[in-house]
This record gives sequence, structure tokens and C-alpha cells, in this order.
Amino acid sequence: MNFQLTEERQMLKESLRRFFAQNQDLGLDEFWKALAELGVIGAMFSEKQGGYGGEGFDLSVVFEELGRAGLKAPLMQSGVLAGGLLTQLGNDDQQALVEQIIAGRLQLAFAHGEPRSRYLLRHVSTTAKNCDGGFRLDGHKSVVINAERAKKLIVSARTSGTFNDAGGISLFVVDKDLQGLQVHGYQTLDGVDAAEVRLENCVLPKSAMLGQEGQAFDAIEYQVARATAALCAESLGAMESAKELTVDYIKTRQQFGVAIGKFQALQHRMADVLIEIEQARSATINVCGHLEAERGSRELHVSAAKNLIGRVGRLVAEECIQLHGGIGMTQEYRLGAVAKRMIMIDHEWGDSDHHLQRFIELSRG
Repeated sequence: MNFQLTEERQMLKESLRRFFAQNQDLGLDEFWKALAELGVIGAMFSEKQGGYGGEGFDLSVVFEELGRAGLKAPLMQSGVLAGGLLTQLGNDDQQALVEQIIAGRLQLAFAHGEPRSRYLLRHVSTTAKNCDGGFRLDGHKSVVINAERAKKLIVSARTSGTFNDAGGISLFVVDKDLQGLQVHGYQTLDGVDAAEVRLENCVLPKSAMLGQEGQAFDAIEYQVARATAALCAESLGAMESAKELTVDYIKTRQQFGVAIGKFQALQHRMADVLIEIEQARSATINVCGHLEAERGSRELHVSAAKNLIGRVGRLVAEECIQLHGGIGMTQEYRLGAVAKRMIMIDHEWGDSDHHLQRFIELSRG
């Protein structure tokens, strides 16, 4: 496996770092439009889909820089999850929405997780029952990122089977203004916009279905694998940012007339942080390089990477805050926001404990 970025990806990385540094104060809508004009959204899709990237290392370049800058954008929802499902399963009309996503004219959200799903992708209690040639959706989706801003939702619902079966899960493209759809928004601990989505007697035409009835699970698992790899890269970028803040601080903060960075005990702790971050980088490279592998190998690497990223993210957050001392605990200081994001990434699409258990189960076949 070649670990070096291609010339195009290196140029993208450098352009993103400059752009993010110069546009920290843009509102979310302005930032989304600016990303479209820069061509960043197109990096989430392949040339066949209207973009110019779409591979694991394209995702890692973009999301690492997003994590380093600490900026929020609906790239994960619109570009990776919902957008990925549209390109993988959609008919011609549904795939036409991707052009609007790349142009920055459309935002989406993926409504899949439920209050009792506990990270299990196959746990879907929301139902879709036949109704006058279409479907009637009823259920509750939890912590749906970007649901308030999205114009359309990709909603998973069960057309057959029991709540814990992989088979029988279908996907639907749902307009936000659909009668019976309720969105209750809030912010998560790290300031990301999320919502509870309730569906009560939401009637959809048959054309709203995405892909074949009851056969959506494999596509969901694949796109979540891509999203997990992107999250690993975002956390890696946040770790690098926390490390840089901490190194700068211990070089300037003085005690007993010398910079505290000269104390050997703190140097040893900082060395441990650097080693752990390099392990996280290796894990991120590894999972991005295996996204197109066969399912067993892909998911094994996904769980291995997510477990390690969760553990390292927590360690880096704790060590960097402690090395800062009191200022590390203040909300106004940037490190606090970076640390919160690293901790919250651990809980998106499965925390470290969940993926450790999943890795063991996958290893046993």
C-alpha cells in the first residue's frame, strides 16, 4: 500500500488548510457554499458520479483538515452518508440530486439511528407498510445530524422481518415538509446540530423508495464504513490540533523561571501523545485503504480503527488538558472545543467498546 498522497491530494490538502484558516468566521450556510465553489464537496464523489474523488484517501484528506480546523459542515451527512446512498442505490431521478449536492444547492441527512438501537445498524423499528400503492412510515429516529437544515432525509424503515433482522430494511427519500414528519432540533455536546425525527402516518409514493425493497442493509453498512473512516480522519486532525496547541503552550508557559516544556516529566508525557497520534494515523491510513476490500476484511479494519481512534482520542484530550493546567478547563480556550469533538467522535457509529466487541466477533467469523 502506498502511504504517500498523490500530487492532486497533496494540493487539495494544502488548499484546504489555507482556506479553512482564512474562513473561520463564516456562517454554516456561507461555509457550505464556499466548500462547493472550492470543489470540496465534489471530492466526496467519483468522476462517474459527477465529482473527482470518492475514494477513502480523498475522504481522509478533507476530513483531517476539517478536524484540524475544528470547523463544522454537513459533508458527512450530505456527501458521504445520504449522498453515498443516493449514488449507490438511486434511480436516475434520485441520482440527479447528487448534482445539486455537489453544487452546494442541497443538503441532506441520514435518519437511521433509533433510541434503542445501541449502535447496531440492523436494529430498525421504524415501519413502512403498504398503503394505497405506496408506503406509510411510522417511527422515531434519534440524533439525526443536520436534520433541521436538510431539505430531504434518507430514512430507513422496516418493510419486513423483525426489528433486529438485517433483511427487510428499506430506504426512502423523504421531503422535510412531508405531512406527519416532525423535527425537534438541538445541539450535541460539541455544538453539532442534531435532531429527533418522528414519523407519524407519513405517506410516501412507491417512487420514494431508494433501491430494492428490504435489501438496503449492505449499502447502509458500506456507507457507514466510509463515514467511520472519515470520522477517524477528522479525529486525527483534531488530535494534531490539540498537540500543536499543547506544544506551543508548554514552550511559553514558565515556572521557576523556565518553560515547563523543559521539565522531563512533561516531555515524557508529550512523547507518549506523539506516539499515540502516529498509531492513530496508521490506523486511519489502514482503514481508508481497505474500504473497497471484501466485506469481512473491510468491517474488521473499520472496527479496529474506530476502537483505536476512540481510545487515542480520549487519551490525547485528557493529556493535553492536563498539560495545560487550569486554562485547559476554560470554555473560551480552543482546546476545550477540540477535546469535546474528539470525545463525541468516539460515540458516532459505535464507541470503542462496541467496536472492540465487534472486532472480536468478526475475527471469529
